Amino acid sequence: MRLAYPVRLDKHSDTVVATFPDIPEALTEGATEDEALAEAKDCLVAALGGYVQDGRAIPTPTPGVGTADIALPDPAAAKVARYEAAQARQLDTSALALRLGCSPRSVRRLLDVDARSRLHEVEAALRRLSERIPLAVSTA
Repeated sequence: MRLAYPVRLDKHSDTVVATFPDIPEALTEGATEDEALAEAKDCLVAALGGYVQDGRAIPTPTPGVGTADIALPDPAAAKVARYEAAQARQLDTSALALRLGCSPRSVRRLLDVDARSRLHEVEAALRRLSERIPLAVSTA
């Protein structure tokens, strides 16, 4: 699964600390394992949003190095996929806006993992780049 990252959970006295081996900037905690995992999903989205904002490459998940895997929510996964597609083609915001037929401001919004975007808008942008949204089905 491309956009699921391993998370490590470590018990410390009265908290459970969640860290991502592939994303050292992502660190959070919770009172219980369930709470730490819930916080970890938000932390992962925020950390990857920082990678996008800074123009950095998105780390590839390393399977089997964590306690559990955290999958990005579909909207964030779609935006990260769109960002990676643009990076692979060496398209900056202006060039991407021209290619997508929209304003640079719209492109920045399409990249912002925290901004609300309709999934079909992000999917349409990916189609223009000949990419698809990576989706995974989980029974968990």
